[in-house]
Amino acid sequence: MEQDILPTEVILTHPRRSLGNVQLDWSPQPGAYFDLEGQTYAVLERRHRYQLKSGRYRLHKVALYVQTAQRPIERSLVEGRWMLGDVTCEFNARSEILRCAVNPDGPCEGCRSYRSRK
Repeated sequence: MEQDILPTEVILTHPRRSLGNVQLDWSPQPGAYFDLEGQTYAVLERRHRYQLKSGRYRLHKVALYVQTAQRPIERSLVEGRWMLGDVTCEFNARSEILRCAVNPDGPCEGCRSYRSRK
């Protein structure tokens, strides 16, 4: 059975506004990156919207909550998960979405706050 391509609303989280509806042939999950109209976005949250039709709820639309981003150059595979930034730093968030608490926009190279993780 071929999967239906559902309309996907892309919503920018800050400042909060809709970037419009698109048809995606894949299902971006939180932590994924995708390009839309020349801009790269990081997926923060994915919500499904259902519609009651003929007495049954059916998946009607998907909403992606995103933030603008640059595709991360600094990534490491740790215990089967991709992590942003330099994972040897004490301040690294060990997350696929956020680089660190001190310098979330990066880059890690040359950061004044770098401290080696013990």
